[in-house]
Amino acid sequence: MTSKHLAQLSQRMATVTLVLIGSMLLFNATAWLFPSPGTTDSLGFALTGRLLSKAVLLSWWQTLGAIVLSSVPLLVLAFGLSHLRWLFQSYARGEYFSSEAALHLGKVGRAVAIWVLLDFLCEPVLSMWITMNAPAGEHLITLSLTAPSFVALFLAACISVIARILWQASELDSESRSFV
Repeated sequence: MTSKHLAQLSQRMATVTLVLIGSMLLFNATAWLFPSPGTTDSLGFALTGRLLSKAVLLSWWQTLGAIVLSSVPLLVLAFGLSHLRWLFQSYARGEYFSSEAALHLGKVGRAVAIWVLLDFLCEPVLSMWITMNAPAGEHLITLSLTAPSFVALFLAACISVIARILWQASELDSESRSFV
């Protein structure tokens, strides 16, 4: 693969990442604003999907609160994806072994780990929020840890290790340039 082709591919990935950031936040809000009765996990957002079937009966302020609560983990993920976008833009400029690229990649790894943690912590709060006006005996507090959560944590750890390796590579590249 030529460096020109790699630069174009990196720029496309930066654009796709930006679209992904906007889409996931928009789809999350849309799922709460226009819930489908009987939907349990249609969009794949675990936090929203597990509780979406209750959203049909929510008042406007509960819906707004649910959008905010379910967006908290997604905003952290969006922060990480924005660093992934900046990483792709660095690659598009040919900055493969820069300390800036290593920092961006490290922030992606940390954001993914924090996203998993916040998803875990926000779910019980969101379930209480949604069922706060339910009749006695129908209040819910949900808590779950799924296999995809463990996979995401593993990937976050891998990304963090790769970021440290990239940092070392940038240091070696900088040293070798200073000798030349």
